[in-house]
Amino acid sequence: MSIRARAEQYLTMRRALGFTLRGEGRSLLEFADRLDRTGQPTVTIAAAVAWASEPDGITAARKRQRLAIVRGFARHLAAFDPDCQVPPPGLLPGRAHRPTPYHYSAEEVAALVHAAGTIAAPLPAATMQALISLLAASGLRVGEALALNRDDIDPHAAAVTVTGKNDQTRLVPLHPTTTQMLAGYAVRRDQLCPTPVSPGFFLTTTGRRVQHRGVHQIFTRLLAAADIHTPPGHRRPRIHDLRHTFAVNVLIDWYSAGVDVSARLPVLSAFLGHNSPESTYWYLQATPQLLALAAQRLDTAAQPSRREVTTP
Repeated sequence: MSIRARAEQYLTMRRALGFTLRGEGRSLLEFADRLDRTGQPTVTIAAAVAWASEPDGITAARKRQRLAIVRGFARHLAAFDPDCQVPPPGLLPGRAHRPTPYHYSAEEVAALVHAAGTIAAPLPAATMQALISLLAASGLRVGEALALNRDDIDPHAAAVTVTGKNDQTRLVPLHPTTTQMLAGYAVRRDQLCPTPVSPGFFLTTTGRRVQHRGVHQIFTRLLAAADIHTPPGHRRPRIHDLRHTFAVNVLIDWYSAGVDVSARLPVLSAFLGHNSPESTYWYLQATPQLLALAAQRLDTAAQPSRREVTTP
């Protein structure tokens, strides 16, 4: 059996367990085709490292990601092939680093929505305005928003049914103004595209579901139109950073209101579709303002104990 056939079996098994594995699947099949093409009968550590490190200009983090894709497959294949070598963790040097996301101000979000409205084609203009507004108001992932169907949005309950990672669904409440905005977009969409070919909520001029690539390309142009620039030493702002901005703003509001953030954090984690609060804690680490508020809260909590120590 070819390595590609083994890889396809592995992907079928993982997807049956609920994993989507879109990009990872394409990468694994690319690696499997390489082995078959070069006549290698199984996975070796040398072949895995060479493939993981191959693309020009690849970052250390991406090398580790590519090697991890092979490692998972190799663990599966080793159960059938004793000659299969499993690349050990930590084989490639360097630490994983999550680049600091961009935090949009309210004025910048408004500027992006306004810039989207200047797109010449009316339906793409309306779609990008609604999409940006929804992401900023709900913290959805871009893919989650683009995967929405018409019947996923319940205007009467002011909520949206979201299918997240690994096909997990959750109900996300919406502010009445967001519900009203989406209803207005739906009317405009149906006027401009009365015979769609997709059940998707966000549509292109051809009546098909909006795709990631097109959104990212348009968003890059909107950044320039909104006069939003890349800070020195940072990566370019992304549309996904609207999700980060939403989460950070919620945490800032909680800290400013004096509520017990630790007690409420699981609620925000569930709202964002995180598996655990640990994933949400990263937002604290990534934003200086949040770190300052958390440190201030800690210092305030420690003051009574300090007075007890210093009281004669």
